Amino acid sequence: MAVEIVGLGEILWDLLPTGRQLGGAPFNFAFHCHQLGHEAVMVSRVGDDDLGRAIRELMANHGLSDAALQTDAAHPTGTVDVQLDAAGQPTYTIHSEVAYDFLAWDHRLRMLCSQAQALCFGTLVQRTPLARETVRRAIRSVQGGIVVYDVNLRQQFYDRDTVHESLRLSRWVKLNDDELTVLRGLLGLEGEGESALLADLRRRYDLDLACMTRGSRGCLLRTAEEEIAVPGLPVDVVDTVGAGDAFTAGLLVSVLEGQTIPDAAVFANRLAARVAGSAGGTPRIERASI
Repeated sequence: MAVEIVGLGEILWDLLPTGRQLGGAPFNFAFHCHQLGHEAVMVSRVGDDDLGRAIRELMANHGLSDAALQTDAAHPTGTVDVQLDAAGQPTYTIHSEVAYDFLAWDHRLRMLCSQAQALCFGTLVQRTPLARETVRRAIRSVQGGIVVYDVNLRQQFYDRDTVHESLRLSRWVKLNDDELTVLRGLLGLEGEGESALLADLRRRYDLDLACMTRGSRGCLLRTAEEEIAVPGLPVDVVDTVGAGDAFTAGLLVSVLEGQTIPDAAVFANRLAARVAGSAGGTPRIERASI
């Protein structure tokens, strides 16, 4: 199964006030990469249950292959209760002991990762020793591709060692402004203000790129050579679910297509704004309209 981009981690049902929505940050990322015209695959694990079968069916409807989804006969498909405040900001209640917590290493996953041009993973899927080791083996199998760590901290499901090792194994990091504040304390980042903290994070882990989304304030990116700040766009926010994942997808595919980092950041910022102005994390968006 030849693929260009791998989304690795949790796939689950977001149980929103308006109904259930297929989600999980790596899935949202893979969906948007695919929607932008790139060969993307989602690697995860679902239960042998109705919710798992519904995931496979919906992925097929989106044109995404389910060939890299493992099936777990002992644990249910993941679910998350999502509540939205008046500004559309989500609060998550994430259930444990679900299928993606038992993501297993296998030959298919090794082959996928060794052939991929890029792989994106996060923190949540690493909350169990088994899945954490699978993620690390997958990253080490990538041969010259871009490894993107989307920090994506959720509830209590993170610790310093997991974040530190994830950064050490990556070439890019993506986080939001709240997560930068958490990492400042967790990792002892130094500097006054977001720009200095982001620069320190990039230097400490010898990252090619550190990028931070800032909601209505747009985004800030740091490379070894430059700082790029893109202002926010006016948008009537429906909810912000998946906006950061869309940003990561837009940034990555633009760079893979040969765009400069500043141009890629502008495109990613526009895509994220479109998602924030739509319901759910995977709205249908025509690329030409961005």
